[in-house]
Amino acid sequence: MRKWVIILTSVFIVVVLGAAGYAAYIYQSVKTTAHQIYESRDTVQPKPVSKEGITTPTTAATGTVNTAQSSSTLTTDQTQPFNLDEKKPFTVLVLGVDQRENDRGRSDAMIFLTVNPAKQSILMFNIPRDTRTEIVGHGTVDKINHAYAFGGVNMSVKTVERFLDYPVNYYIKVNMEGFAHLIDSMGGVEVDNPFSFYYEGHQFDQGDLNLNGEEALLYSRMRYDDPRGDMGRNTRQRQILKQVIKNSLKINNVVKIESLLADVGNSVKTDITFDDMKTFLTDYRSDLKQIDQVEISGEGQRIKGIWYYLVSDKERSRIHQMIKDHLQL
Repeated sequence: MRKWVIILTSVFIVVVLGAAGYAAYIYQSVKTTAHQIYESRDTVQPKPVSKEGITTPTTAATGTVNTAQSSSTLTTDQTQPFNLDEKKPFTVLVLGVDQRENDRGRSDAMIFLTVNPAKQSILMFNIPRDTRTEIVGHGTVDKINHAYAFGGVNMSVKTVERFLDYPVNYYIKVNMEGFAHLIDSMGGVEVDNPFSFYYEGHQFDQGDLNLNGEEALLYSRMRYDDPRGDMGRNTRQRQILKQVIKNSLKINNVVKIESLLADVGNSVKTDITFDDMKTFLTDYRSDLKQIDQVEISGEGQRIKGIWYYLVSDKERSRIHQMIKDHLQL
């Protein structure tokens, strides 16, 4: 009898030590990956906005930009480095980047998130890629997705902050091709497709679909056969990201965590530190139960032969207030 007790005790010790060792390995892997994907932001020095394309400081409805109102009014407190404290709400800019050989590429998707654990919710909206606005640090007025081509993450963040008149606490840059592998590692995503369409060799039927990474990428890119054009594509992009967030919040299997690490390390850059990642997992994850989606309204217009999406000052103020309201404790 005593022999069996010794054997069982020994097995128990081996299992516990093995589990502890494996947990330590996972922790170290996550920490290593967190350091690998971390990339801080630099300050972008503004340049005077070019007068080209701007005649008078009127509203966007006329195809011009009101430079008086587009100047950032962020307070000193809002522009200070952000630290998580007692489940403090925060903002995230997600940049889906279509990288090219020998070229920085452009941001194929710009999705802004506000996260408020006190309200147990996330607010999500796209910034349409053709939105005409001041490109902070470049001295021009252009499509907002061109900010990344001109100045990378730093210029994109500053331009979005100016456009929304609200600070970006964190950014996450995702390579679109790598994003497909990330979705595969999660077991795919489920979406409710409002209409049937065919795109680049793939048929997407109407109704509930379970998409792998490649399919999800194609599903989120189609726009020319969508009755709503780019706005329809934005909706599908939010669908995919919403499901990825939901799947991420549910992950507690170490095998899945391991499989995700390589994909994240190869396709993601962010200024979220390892300590903040731990805080998200331990203090935030269980409180986020709802993801609400909104849309920025505007109108398309061709200016000097180029197609833009024009957002009025009134609409910018509405979105700004919506962000502010959602982040209130």
